[in-house]
Amino acid sequence: MAAPLTSKPLVSDFSSSVSHIPSTYVRPISDRPKLSQAETSGDTIPLIDLRDLHGPNRAEIMRQIAHACSTHGFFQIKNHGVPETTVNKMLAVAREFFHQPESERMKHYSADSTKTTRVSTSFNVSTDKILNWRDYLRLHCFPIQDFINEWPENPVSFKEITAEYATSVRALVLRLLEAISESLGLERDHISNRLGTHAQHMAFNYYPPCPEPELTYGLPGHKDPTAITVLLQDQVSGLQVFKDDEWVAVYPIPNTFIVNIGDQMQVISNERYKSVLHRAVVNTEKERLSIPTFYFPSTDAVISPAQELIDGQTSPAVYKSFPFVEYWDKFWDRSLATASCLDAFRASTT
Repeated sequence: MAAPLTSKPLVSDFSSSVSHIPSTYVRPISDRPKLSQAETSGDTIPLIDLRDLHGPNRAEIMRQIAHACSTHGFFQIKNHGVPETTVNKMLAVAREFFHQPESERMKHYSADSTKTTRVSTSFNVSTDKILNWRDYLRLHCFPIQDFINEWPENPVSFKEITAEYATSVRALVLRLLEAISESLGLERDHISNRLGTHAQHMAFNYYPPCPEPELTYGLPGHKDPTAITVLLQDQVSGLQVFKDDEWVAVYPIPNTFIVNIGDQMQVISNERYKSVLHRAVVNTEKERLSIPTFYFPSTDAVISPAQELIDGQTSPAVYKSFPFVEYWDKFWDRSLATASCLDAFRASTT
């Protein structure tokens, strides 16, 4: 039997004191994780070595990226250029943030999805009918100088470490955008130019142990609204990707990132590359921490398929041109759902 409602807004502040999850977290029977049915193959998501991205093996790496983006929508990368010390510091200070007293974390709490730095829970507490077993700190981080003053003051090293990490990941993202652009047969700077002045957000996701993980999600199945997402996670598994009509567990590999295609890349590539459903499940024993970096167009950008990928007869434009801000508003208004926001922007001929 589900526990009654709780007055605590953050799941991490009551999770250890309940033996049954509150009823507001219980999914319908038809929409539960079925944890025992997820495939557990560790090699399903391609692993790409970026060591020679700018070396003699560039063409082979381009081929691997094209294959991963067109068949999986997800891939893992190693030798990515972000220092291991930077990664470890980021994970450590993020965990320290969530282990602070409730009063410290609640200084940043807000249900307003337009705030550029905020702590919240679930996905969008103002629209979610069933809550998710997740707390998070979400912040904007490009340009860093525009937002760093509103980031948390505690832990005292948070701003410095997060700025270092965000800067390193942005450099990685720019290299990936060049490579993905080239893998589509476009100019290296094509995708970057389509993103306007660029936008970069980070989420620090905290999934506490859950007494009944089979009844709820950390995050249900969804597709990212990004151009691409670069995910850092600790060594506790929880990510699952939908592939060939089944959910596949993706196990963490030390010092790697997971990269996935977002909806904006699906549009720019004219559906050669597609964003893919993924979700986060929870467990009874271990907290889990994940830190996605979301890379977006700026709010003044206009998104459309690359003209070079459109052929009136064999490859017509799948999407019409649209202001990114229109998509962004729809994404936050609808909460998470398996149907893509992109359906509203399809060309009338498709």
